[in-house]
Amino acid sequence: DEIEVRPGLVSRDSKGNVKCTPIKTRILSLYTEKNDLQYAVPGGLIGVGTKIDPTLTRGDRLVGQVLGQAGTLPEIFTEIEINFFLLRRLLGVKVEGDGKQGKVQKLAKGEMVMVNIGSTSTGGKVNAVKNDMAKIQLTSPCCTTVGEKIALSRRVDKHWRLIGWGSIRRGATMGGEGK
Repeated sequence: DEIEVRPGLVSRDSKGNVKCTPIKTRILSLYTEKNDLQYAVPGGLIGVGTKIDPTLTRGDRLVGQVLGQAGTLPEIFTEIEINFFLLRRLLGVKVEGDGKQGKVQKLAKGEMVMVNIGSTSTGGKVNAVKNDMAKIQLTSPCCTTVGEKIALSRRVDKHWRLIGWGSIRRGATMGGEGK
């Protein structure tokens, strides 16, 4: 089959605008453990042999990218609007005294957070917050769908700590605004 990897190669032009070039290729082989497969179904780990140049895959560069049949993959988002829930307390943090530093503070405009969407892990800048809704500008584009679950983390004492979770309501895609 003809397949596509999105967002693919991410680059910036001279003006600083992000450009994504999906990687298109053909499947040569499918393997699981020591079994050669004729077709793949969801679940488990499957090795996909392709004609992709190995230099594109070194150093886990394609981690978090989405593979599927050409033309069937979801949009590439650069900004997401989310519905979120924050934890009451930080996990795995020793608290001394009155326990103020153990509480999760509200999201602040301009704050940098880490957003996990599926297997993708990317940074994001909080552009707006209202009640349980937030608008986050992603540092690198992400191939995902509206309704996808996400995890939010904040930098606490030089470590990323889980502070909440949510789901994507809408966003700005590479092709244009809003979905």
